Amino acid sequence: MSSSLAIIATATGLMALAEIGDKTMLLALLLAARFRKPGSVITGILVATLANHALAAWAGATLADWLAGPWFQVAVALGFIAMAAWTLVPDKMDDMPAVASGAQAFFATTVAFFIVEIGDKTQIATIALGARFHDVLAVTIGTTLGMMIANVPAVLLGDKLLARVPLKAVRMAAAALLALLGVVMLAALWPQFVR
Repeated sequence: MSSSLAIIATATGLMALAEIGDKTMLLALLLAARFRKPGSVITGILVATLANHALAAWAGATLADWLAGPWFQVAVALGFIAMAAWTLVPDKMDDMPAVASGAQAFFATTVAFFIVEIGDKTQIATIALGARFHDVLAVTIGTTLGMMIANVPAVLLGDKLLARVPLKAVRMAAAALLALLGVVMLAALWPQFVR
C-alpha cells in the first residue's frame, strides 16, 4: 500500500507540474471561456483523462513486461530525460483544434481533451510512469489527480491564474523532475552494465 501511495504521489506531482502551461491546460481555459459551464468542463476533463491515462499506463506497463530487461529500462530513463527537454518548449493556443460551439460542454470537452492528449507530453510521461512502476491503477490515479490539480483552477480562475503563475519557472521545475527521474533510473541501472 505504501508503495502505491508513493507512486501516486510521484505521478501526481510530476503531472501537475508538467500540465501547467501545456496545450491541454490551454484547451481547458478555452473550453471554460466558450461554454461558461465549469462543472461540465471539469467533468469532461476528468473522464477524458481517466480514459486516456489508464490506456497509457497500461501500455507502458505492458511494454515493460514484454520488453523486460536493462536496455528497455535505459530507453525509459532516456525517455524521461527527453521529456524534460520537451517540457521546456511552451505550448501555444494555436496548437489546439477548434471545438464546435453547438456541442454540449461535457461531450465537447471529453472528446477534445481525449484527442488533444494523444501524443501529448503528459500522455508520454504516463506511458513512461507505467513502464517504470508497473502499477496501472496507481499511475492512472496519480496522473489524473495531477491533471485535475492543474486544470480545475484553470477552468475556475481562467486568465487570472495564468497572469500570476510563472509558467517558465513551472516548466523548468517539471523538466528538472523528469530529468532527475531519468538520471536516477540510469544510475540504478549502471551496475548491470559495468560487471
